[in-house]
Amino acid sequence: MSETASLSTYGSALRRLYLIRFAFAVVWAALLFLASTMTGPLLAVVLVAYPLFDAGAVLWQLRADPDSGRSKAAGWINVVVSVVVAIALGAASTVAVAAALGVWGAWAIGSGIPQLVTAVRSRRYGGQVPQMLSGGISVLAGASFLAQAVQGGGNIAGVSGYAVLGGIFFLISAIRLGRTAKEI
Repeated sequence: MSETASLSTYGSALRRLYLIRFAFAVVWAALLFLASTMTGPLLAVVLVAYPLFDAGAVLWQLRADPDSGRSKAAGWINVVVSVVVAIALGAASTVAVAAALGVWGAWAIGSGIPQLVTAVRSRRYGGQVPQMLSGGISVLAGASFLAQAVQGGGNIAGVSGYAVLGGIFFLISAIRLGRTAKEI
């Protein structure tokens, strides 16, 4: 397979993945918004689902990447961090909403940095500028969530807005990838 065909195939696969990630983020945000006033198992399940889905999506992207010579350390770090965060969110959500918000904030920072690095490295496939912005915004939002948690914030509903914004960035990337595929 030529490099152009390989790039086109991977770009098409990324486009589908980004559309799925957009849809998941919107549905998940609605569920979190509804569950945000509750404590207990329902909130824990909703919170844990997002980082587990993120880990699976990044793992799929790592396996689909045709560039075997490129370092994928940032992606693997993202997978590991997301799984650890899922476990931590499960535990924190049983303690207090502020604890879960703090874990979410740390994760937003910890996953935003590798997302930014991966997007910069994948820019030749097209559609990565929104992912670069998303990674940077994730770091800033994470710092805000951490600050709220330290102040004893008990409202985790704001995380749903963060997820929708991330989903919108995935949608924009998918649209850009579709345009890039037509140009190849």
